[in-house]
Amino acid sequence: MKKETVKTIGKVDTIIGGNSDIKGTIASKSTVRIDGKLEGGISNAEGVIVGEHGEVNGNINAQSVMVSGKIEGNVSCSNTLEILPEAQIYGDIQTPVLTISEGAIFEGNCTMAKEKNKIIEPEFKPKPKEKIER
Repeated sequence: MKKETVKTIGKVDTIIGGNSDIKGTIASKSTVRIDGKLEGGISNAEGVIVGEHGEVNGNINAQSVMVSGKIEGNVSCSNTLEILPEAQIYGDIQTPVLTISEGAIFEGNCTMAKEKNKIIEPEFKPKPKEKIER
């Protein structure tokens, strides 16, 4: 794990072990590591690490996320999202900083906003009104 990643992910406080199957949503203010299976989501976490054998079937909302395993759901980060080799994400992602390693799989849409919780709206310019002469 890179030093920059450790700084953004933080100290791991909760670990879901490789032989564990959890159903439900995890709410945590610290870092959560998933090495087993989670049928549900993770909300408000400082960091989320999905280990190489970890599987999450649900949405993730965290400051920083690092994925080596599999996620079937949407991922929303206010800081960074790192998708490592062999990782799989099937869902939409929203993050200001994105790293996708060679060999990773990502199927979905990506929105990158520079500011936390900023929603990017497409810019439509109205057509100028035509003058009608009488």
